[in-house]
Amino acid sequence: MVQRIGGARRKTRYKLKKPARYKGKLRLRRYLEEYKPGDKVILKIDPILQKGVFHPGFIGKTGVISKKIGSCYEVITRDARKEKKLIVHPMHMKRC
Repeated sequence: MVQRIGGARRKTRYKLKKPARYKGKLRLRRYLEEYKPGDKVILKIDPILQKGVFHPGFIGKTGVISKKIGSCYEVITRDARKEKKLIVHPMHMKRC
């Protein structure tokens, strides 16, 4: 069998880059932010936290929150003609 090259963060050097001013800072307001079902959000990975990270192909997409699962949320977004369900931590979302 052929061994798989790379992992979930492969080819994300510039997608996951933060401005120098915000490097290393964990924003508590974003970490503890609450959302309600039906809220629209923009997906953006914060590289400081690896919990609740979605696939990098969804960076910049918008979605709708359907329900809360533990400390994360289930976000429904459209990919081509299909609806995809992502489990995302609030640190990786921004209100629309």
